Amino acid sequence: MANASRRSEEISEAYSDIETRKRSAITRARRVVVKIGSSTVTDKNGVFNEKLLRDIVIQVSSIMSEGREVVIVSSGAIAAGKGRIGREKNLSITEKQVLAAVGQGLLMKSYETLFEEYGLTVGQVLLTRDDLGSPKRSSLCKNTLEEMLKMGIIPIINENDTVAVEEIRFGDNDSLSARVAVLIDADLLVLLTDTEGFYDKDPRTNSGAKLITTIRNIDASVLDMAKGTHNVDVATGGMITKVWAANMALEHGIPAVIANGSMPGVLRLILDGNLIGTLFAGDKVFQGRKPGSIGGKAYECS
Repeated sequence: MANASRRSEEISEAYSDIETRKRSAITRARRVVVKIGSSTVTDKNGVFNEKLLRDIVIQVSSIMSEGREVVIVSSGAIAAGKGRIGREKNLSITEKQVLAAVGQGLLMKSYETLFEEYGLTVGQVLLTRDDLGSPKRSSLCKNTLEEMLKMGIIPIINENDTVAVEEIRFGDNDSLSARVAVLIDADLLVLLTDTEGFYDKDPRTNSGAKLITTIRNIDASVLDMAKGTHNVDVATGGMITKVWAANMALEHGIPAVIANGSMPGVLRLILDGNLIGTLFAGDKVFQGRKPGSIGGKAYECS
């Protein structure tokens, strides 16, 4: 335990100047992938958090008015389906697939209604690992997403839980959001969850847990600290899958931020360079996307 504490201090030690530069660098991000977790979209009873979602929609509208592009990867279908049908815990895989089928429609209806109020159009995209694992299919998906962004449409992406059995058991879309960020060459990945960021201990059970504001290298000690922060009531991934997602993004030169989705204006604060959540950024300073670097023909993503 003492070693973990020392390591956490070493990880976040006096990065002041470097951290300031890295935070400043992400203000130039033009293409942002935002992953919204189940515990942010709904409460533990599967009821949509309209106030919180509206705040996120307002932020996305503001961000897009600056010429930025936003892709949303949203969990919450199973949780929403559970809230509508009233099922309890310990559900079978088939039952979860049914809840996903019911909840996905409710999820999209909420996003469509809220974004429409601000003159924005959304489009549903359901993906599986197979879609992004095949070169041909991933190319089709990339072209579809590129064209949606070119047309000013906000992709709302979710795992196709009705067929992706493995993803129901593991991930809660964290891995998917990182894969999407890599696929479309995003400038920033933001993972919104129900904690302030990455802690050296589980803040739910340890009042002395310390927030680590910057991580430059994800090694075994970081992964060890990530284990155990698992909210089994709503999400299926916990902190460990978010760290894996951040690592995937970093391997492709994309910085990632884990932050609390319930914080008012959280996306705006992050993109303004504020010290919000935990920033995962390597030694290479991000330069920002070149204007007008969007292209590709539109294909059906299947």
